[in-house]
Amino acid sequence: MKLPNGFGSVYKLSGRRRRPWVAAKTFGWEFDEKGQKVKQKQQAIGYYATRQEAMTALVQYNENPYDLNFNKTTFSEVYEKWSEEYFPTLSNASSIRTITAAYKYCTPLYDMRIKDVRVEHLEGTIHSANVGSSTKGRMKSLFNLMYKWAMKHELVDKNYAALCDGVKRERPTIVRIPFSEQEIAALMEHPEIPFADMILIGIYSGWRPQELAVLKVADVDLDNMTYTGGLKTDAGRNRLVPIHPLVADLVRKNYEQAVGMGSNYLFNDPDGQQGTYLTYDKYRGRFKKVMARLGMDHKPHDTRHTFITKAKEANMNEYILKMIVGHEIADITEKIYTHRTVEDLKREMEKITK
Repeated sequence: MKLPNGFGSVYKLSGRRRRPWVAAKTFGWEFDEKGQKVKQKQQAIGYYATRQEAMTALVQYNENPYDLNFNKTTFSEVYEKWSEEYFPTLSNASSIRTITAAYKYCTPLYDMRIKDVRVEHLEGTIHSANVGSSTKGRMKSLFNLMYKWAMKHELVDKNYAALCDGVKRERPTIVRIPFSEQEIAALMEHPEIPFADMILIGIYSGWRPQELAVLKVADVDLDNMTYTGGLKTDAGRNRLVPIHPLVADLVRKNYEQAVGMGSNYLFNDPDGQQGTYLTYDKYRGRFKKVMARLGMDHKPHDTRHTFITKAKEANMNEYILKMIVGHEIADITEKIYTHRTVEDLKREMEKITK
C-alpha cells in the first residue's frame, strides 16, 4: 500500500536484528548529486519487531507529532528550555540568582542526555558539590522542577529527582550566653523598665519563654511558693517549679495585678485586650527592648540557659534539676522509684544565690 506524500515510510533493515522494522518520517527532499536524483529527508521515529508495530507508530506520530530529537535532549538543553518558561513567573531577581547559582554546580550532568540520567547521577552531583547544605538543597529543588517539566514534555518517563535522598541540612549552631551577675544586678536595679521583672523570673525559674508567657494565675500557689506549667515534652508538661525567693516579690506583684484586672494569666499583654497572655513574638519583642535599653546582647532562651548554668555551678541535684526544667530522666531507678517532695525541690532551688 502506497502511503501519502510526506506521510513517511516503513522499511526493513538487513541482517539479523531484534527490531528490524523502521518507522521514519519525511521532513522534505534533497538532491543527491552523486546519484543525480531527489531523495527524501527522513528521521527515524523508532525501531520495531514487526511491520505492523512500525506502521502503527508512524500513524500515531502523524496524528500527534512530537519532537523526534527528544532522545538527544541533554540536561543543559532541558535547563535552558525549562528556565525560559519558569524564570518569567518569578517575582524577583534574587530567586533567579538562587537557581542559576545552584545550576553552576551541576556540570557533570550538562552533556548527558536527560533520558540517560539516573538517581545515582543526580545524587552524585549533589554530594560531590563543594558547597554548603543550603545550596545542595537548592540543587535538589532544581532537579525536581526540571524533571516535572521534562515529564510534561515526555522527555522522560520517570521522575528520578523525586527518588533522590533528601539533603540533610546541618543543624545551626545555637550559642547560648548566660546572663552575668552584673547584668542580673542591672535588671534588678531597674524595676521601672517594663518586662524586666519577667526576664528575672525566667532566669530564676528555668521556664522556657513560651511556658513563662502562658502561666496561669490558677497555676501559682503563693502559699506554698510554687507554680505549675510547662509545654513541649511529656517530661516538661505539668511540672512543679519552686518560686525562688529572689523573685518571689515579682511573682506576687504580677499575680496581684492579674487578679485585679480579672485576667487568667500571670503575665499580660498591656497593648492587647484585658487578660490576653503574651505570644512568643510579643515576648521576644519586649525582651529585645529591655536588652537595647540596658545595652545587653541576649536571646530569649538565654534566661533558661542562665538558670541551668547557675544550678550546675551551685551543684544542684542532677535529677531535681531535670525535674524543674523538664528534661527527660534516663535513669530508670530515679525515674520510677524515687519520689521528691516539694521541700526537696525548694532546698535545691535555694542553692542558687544572687
